[in-house]
Amino acid sequence: MDNKITIIEGPTPNFDSVDTDFIMGINGWTAGLTEGPYLYDTARTTLRTFNSTALIERCHKAWAHKATMYLEYRDPIGMKQEVPIVAARSVDSEDGEMLILWVRKELEIDEEDDIDMDFDDADTDW
Repeated sequence: MDNKITIIEGPTPNFDSVDTDFIMGINGWTAGLTEGPYLYDTARTTLRTFNSTALIERCHKAWAHKATMYLEYRDPIGMKQEVPIVAARSVDSEDGEMLILWVRKELEIDEEDDIDMDFDDADTDW
């Protein structure tokens, strides 16, 4: 069974946290993707494609056979990575066909996103 969507060309995909979408009230249904007996981080990525309909059909066939569909890509240093796809959607845009994938992925936190823990500047009157 062909249960992979492989990114052949282009940069490493960007993965955005679904939690941020839920907090902002966007795509509230994505909260259901995290429900289950195990805890997972769910992320969203958007990819440009030539035939998103065929890719969506491949996802549906794999899921109908109780198989896992994977997104295969190369990380920034060129190593192959795979993440399981939990939902997919096709969208037409000005840039062409886009494939939106929701995947189970361990999210990496950028230093810019970290909470500043420097309390020296805090106004403490205790």
